[in-house]
This record gives sequence, structure tokens and C-alpha cells, in this order.
Amino acid sequence: LETAVARCTRCALAERRQHTVFGVGARDARWMIVGEAPGAQEDRRGEPFVGRAGTLLDAMLAALGTRRDAVFITNIVKCRPPGNRDPTSEEADACRDYLLAQIAHVDPGLILALGRVAAQQLLGVKTPVGKLRGRLHQGPGARPVVVTYHPAYLLRTPAAKRQAWADLQLAQSCVAVCAP
Repeated sequence: LETAVARCTRCALAERRQHTVFGVGARDARWMIVGEAPGAQEDRRGEPFVGRAGTLLDAMLAALGTRRDAVFITNIVKCRPPGNRDPTSEEADACRDYLLAQIAHVDPGLILALGRVAAQQLLGVKTPVGKLRGRLHQGPGARPVVVTYHPAYLLRTPAAKRQAWADLQLAQSCVAVCAP
């Protein structure tokens, strides 16, 4: 699957990428964390969440008593959209089979959707993050999904960190109860 992603040319994002960003972490993780798309640093390194947002994500996981390598982290799309814009619906659709295959392979007990694009794509809705967060949703394969703010948003809006912490605690309690 990772090789197929690396060779993918299903959309125009493939033309400008330096690397595909498949995902990192435990391939049998109880949590799968899904963001929207790689940024410039991720495109250079081929790894999701490596900049300031990644540092914050790592700190959030540490506060829960877990590490980055104990979860699986990926994105809705596997190539960087130019100018760090949101991926289009067509780009997300081009990567959807890859994401669904990742979810099936990792078989997580819970998916944590980071930000609007990830939440809307995973849940098939247009609802804003603020109205999706704070409760469990049913995602691909009937897996529980918890929605929270993207770490990049939290860097710009520190007041939202308290709500994100509540979402992480909800996710952690769900994994304890929902996951096999």
C-alpha cells in the first residue's frame, strides 16, 4: 500500500510533491490520528506532523501518557496541496481508497480527526468542527471518531486548547471502553 501511494498519480498534487506522506507509527495502533494534508516540512521529509503543529501534537499525546510511535498518524491526502491550501474534494476522493485501506490495515479502535477537513471527509458532512467536537461519531468501518481542533489552529488560538484537551480525554476514555 505504501508503495502504491508513493507511485500514485491519481490527481495533480503528484506533479509537485517531493515525497508522498503515507503515515507513521504503530501499524497495529489502537488510535489512528488523521489530519488534512501534508505541509511544506512534511513534503520535504515524507512524514506527517513534523513542524510546530507536530511538536504540539506530540505534547498532547504525552499529556495522555502515550507517544507518537504508539499511534498511527496519517492525512486525508498524501501529497501537499500548493500554498498549504485545503485539499479539494477531488483530491480527497483520489486518496480515499488509500485512507480506507490504511484504516482497515491498522484496524484502530478509534480515529481522532484533527481539524475541519479531516472531520468532514471522514464523516461525510459539512458541519463545522465546533459543532462536531465533544462527542463520538461513527466513521469508516463503523469505527468511533472523535473530532478536535487541528494543532495548527491551537497554535493560533490557544484558548481552544482546553476544549481540545476535553476531546482527547473523550478519545482516551472511548479507547478504554470501545476498542477491542
